[in-house]
Amino acid sequence: MTSPPATYPIGTPGVPWGTDERAQWLSRQVRHRSYDDDVAKAVERLADRFDVEVYGQLDYPPDQYRLFAVRSRNWRDDLPVALVTGGVHGYETSGVHGALQFLERRAADYANRINLLVAPCVSPWAYERIHRWNANAIDPNRSFRENSPAEESAALLRLIAPLRGRFLLHVDLHETTDTDESEFRPALAARDGKAFEPEGIPDGFYLVDDSENPQTPFQRAIIDAVSKVTHIAPPDEKGQIIGSQVVSPGVIQYALRSLGLCAGITGARYTTTTEVYPDSPRATPEQCNDAQVASVCAGIEFALGAAR
Repeated sequence: MTSPPATYPIGTPGVPWGTDERAQWLSRQVRHRSYDDDVAKAVERLADRFDVEVYGQLDYPPDQYRLFAVRSRNWRDDLPVALVTGGVHGYETSGVHGALQFLERRAADYANRINLLVAPCVSPWAYERIHRWNANAIDPNRSFRENSPAEESAALLRLIAPLRGRFLLHVDLHETTDTDESEFRPALAARDGKAFEPEGIPDGFYLVDDSENPQTPFQRAIIDAVSKVTHIAPPDEKGQIIGSQVVSPGVIQYALRSLGLCAGITGARYTTTTEVYPDSPRATPEQCNDAQVASVCAGIEFALGAAR
């Protein structure tokens, strides 16, 4: 794993960024891949089997991005709804491709059992630049709240608003990568004028449950399914993963809604944030995608079984 810089190259230690520092950060961002090629075209290929809609548009001149949502074609008002989100952090590749793989290979299994709503890439600008933040140096996954400063978050909140009260579950697909420690956490500390404190990167898959609505059997069902695909992250010597106490094998808890996290937006009984580790020597990109799909399928099966 690459070591974090002693001092982040933008800003003055201990001083939060202003307009100049944010502009300097933005000038360093480079497009590495194509949202249109990787995501938009994949979604459009699904249009013969699902209802595809554009639920918003991001304008980061000179770039514009259509935000896609995919719905069950046989939508039924008497069925509950499952929300699947990927790419809230655009650099977390398997979140995006796991959501698309679920649609391509497994979503049909749930026809007439549950309504599916999938937003496979919430943050396309960040997807292209393999970054955690949007173009304004804002983390969408701390911005799911009223009057959100991140249009990525605001657009998704508008999409789900008409369905509040109908969501049975929400699976938000993420990764924890080595660059969290070498780039993104140091950048966050520099942006906010704070000292960077290394946390380490867990080797393996884990989940984030909601401390305000813990659903341990649900989380365990997902962990059991994913353990057949890739390895589960062990706790560190303090019994923690990324600074949070492990409450069940491979499971930690955050206060999802109060922290403005995506997995807290629906009010669903069953919610989770997945975290795969793509930089592990014990995992391949294919395993990471498969782990995301396994998470969604296990979550749906558990929730439907519990709702009977």
